[in-house]
Amino acid sequence: MHSFEEKLLPEELAILNRLTNYSLNFEAMAVVTNLYRAAQRLRAKMERDVLSTYNISWTAFTLLYNLWIWGSMEPRKLAKSMGVTVAAVSSITNTLERKQWCKREANPRDRRLVLLTLTDEGKKVIEELYPEFNQGEADIVSDLDSEEQEILTQLLRKVNKKLED
Repeated sequence: MHSFEEKLLPEELAILNRLTNYSLNFEAMAVVTNLYRAAQRLRAKMERDVLSTYNISWTAFTLLYNLWIWGSMEPRKLAKSMGVTVAAVSSITNTLERKQWCKREANPRDRRLVLLTLTDEGKKVIEELYPEFNQGEADIVSDLDSEEQEILTQLLRKVNKKLED
């Protein structure tokens, strides 16, 4: 048994045994499968444990966070930063506008374009929410020491760079 097979779940090994007629990269499969599982579980945990208090989704949080960090943004640029469609940004913006946490404004450089901006209430919410969110982040990686966190960060940056290409 290869070392990567030892890291797979029994049900994954059963599937691999059925795929022996294919030329597959099992190491890549294990990495991507585990990365996907971790991302899904991380998102679910943060939505359940932190974001549910504010009745917002992961994507709504990401929109608020981006506006907080970067200031006003065009929906197209925001969508790219968040990894979602412009339509998703528009839908989330509608929800956050109803909560009075963000607003649409005409772009002063080109009145045909829209800028999304945090309201004072939205800024208050994200500034209250973020320390709780960050504590959740710390809890998620608490079993990794500093060096392991740095290594994982560097590896994930390499994966993200590849996905941007």
